[in-house]
Amino acid sequence: MSNYTTHEPAQCDFVKVAESSEVGENERLKLEIGEHAIIVLRVAGKVYAIANQCSHDGNSLDDGDLDGYEIECSRHGGVFDIRTGEVLALPAVRGIPAYPVRETNGQIEVGIPK
Repeated sequence: MSNYTTHEPAQCDFVKVAESSEVGENERLKLEIGEHAIIVLRVAGKVYAIANQCSHDGNSLDDGDLDGYEIECSRHGGVFDIRTGEVLALPAVRGIPAYPVRETNGQIEVGIPK
């Protein structure tokens, strides 16, 4: 069940998406960068970015329940690891993209594949 993609930072262009203060602990920020629908989340003090689309049926994940490093799709209950995009529970069987994130000088940047 692990057909997910974690993009390598060296193969990405980093885009500023928010001030660090805009994404608090266990909060999320929904955004679009070009053709990429992404959610940025902060858990345990670290920021993560994943595709905002369940691989099961395309439902948005931004309104899903967040439990630690796991986000659950609100429609059918597929669960994904926000650190890697790996699928953790059916009915989803494919992972989702996870994007590299860096925080520098009070800003959050997400790596978008070149």
